[in-house]
Amino acid sequence: MQNRRRIKIIEEAMGNSSDIIVREVNDNLSYIYLESVSSDDKISNFLLKSIVQCDNVNDLLKQLQRNIYNSHIELIKKFDDVYYYLASGYTCLFIDSEENFIVIETKASLDRSIAESTSEPLIRGPKDSFTENNASNLGLIRKRIKDPKLRIDELKIGRRTNSKVSIIYIDDIAEKKNVDTIKQALNEIDIDAVLDSGYVRDYLETKEKSLFPKMISTERPDLCCQGILNGKIAVMVENSPYVLVMPAILTDFFKNPEDYYLKFTSSTFSRVMKFIAFLITILTPALYIALMTFNQEMIPDQLIISLATQRSQVPFPTFMEVIIFVIIFEILREADMKAPSTSGASMSIVGALILGDAAVSASIVSPFVIIVVAITSICELVFTDMDFINAIRHWRLLFIFSTIFTGIVGIVVAGLILVIKLASLEPLNTPYLIPFSPFNLSGMKDNILLFPTNKRFRRPDYLTKNTKKGAKA
Repeated sequence: MQNRRRIKIIEEAMGNSSDIIVREVNDNLSYIYLESVSSDDKISNFLLKSIVQCDNVNDLLKQLQRNIYNSHIELIKKFDDVYYYLASGYTCLFIDSEENFIVIETKASLDRSIAESTSEPLIRGPKDSFTENNASNLGLIRKRIKDPKLRIDELKIGRRTNSKVSIIYIDDIAEKKNVDTIKQALNEIDIDAVLDSGYVRDYLETKEKSLFPKMISTERPDLCCQGILNGKIAVMVENSPYVLVMPAILTDFFKNPEDYYLKFTSSTFSRVMKFIAFLITILTPALYIALMTFNQEMIPDQLIISLATQRSQVPFPTFMEVIIFVIIFEILREADMKAPSTSGASMSIVGALILGDAAVSASIVSPFVIIVVAITSICELVFTDMDFINAIRHWRLLFIFSTIFTGIVGIVVAGLILVIKLASLEPLNTPYLIPFSPFNLSGMKDNILLFPTNKRFRRPDYLTKNTKKGAKA
């Protein structure tokens, strides 16, 4: 019989997997599903009841399509598609006299519920976050943007995984050429698997290579929607709680969704503090090395005497002290992030307090180096995007090594290289340092300084040509 032949092909192709369930309802009708991703209750309570009601053998296909109580039912004409639907939690119905077959959605609930974000916590604002469920993630965006012009274009990427990748934008706000660029980049991806949004990140990066990220990776729906409403484009990958929002500019990483839920004065102060923290965390170790090694005349006399006294028993040069403890603190941070939550805090306390105190007591490093490295590490914690934090780490080391040989001159040279590099980046044809370079007045109202909501009438014109926002624009 044709049904048995087709089912045998499926079982052999899937290696007679133990979770394959087959049932022959009668001589003319059979169904198959994967127990691991399908719900037995849905199949028993809804599917079988619908099948029993179909008694006309001659017109069974149309009866099944009409009588099955399920909103997700499709008629499939290509047999090879059966493997995708089975793995997606569908049940496949075969009719012996028909070449085509029916698939019915009977997915089991394998996803965690919507919960508060752990990597981007907020004090005030919505507490929901993206999960691994693609439909739920789209729903979190839909419930915020109830605009008929919201577009969700879907692709399937990955030879083995066939993962859904959704491109989300507002049709009359996002630039068409940017949407086309992203679609083209995604269509050119040819890899075995896409298990997370990080798998497609490198394919979406523009030609200019940089340690600083050119897209935001977020699990916050409100941040994603803020970007979409301003003309940005989101890329959502099935089974990933992190959505990519692009293009991103430098000042985007100094912002927080909470900024728009507080008074603009508080948000502006927070952003200014982040900018100061950025300069401190990237420059302080290099500046300390420069002043202690090459430019001691710039330090007040009483302070230089105190520093010299502290260093009198230390056998290593200043740059060695700093490099050793910068590396140790970075290792402690990595251990704290990767360790189980029950032991992570204890490891940090042991590492930071006991190890630092022991190093000073043993005259391996001076107390002031501990202060410098600790301040540097604390200032790094104000940022949440891991790609941005990793870029800061790399450039901090570059500043340190450039200072070892030339002092303050090395800091200036490294600073010029950093500015030139950032100014050369153009993710999706958007200057990375805008609105400062080139200067953009409309963009200045929502960057380091945040203007009140009733003063921000327009979207940034470097993201979209449709800058009108509301009736007063």
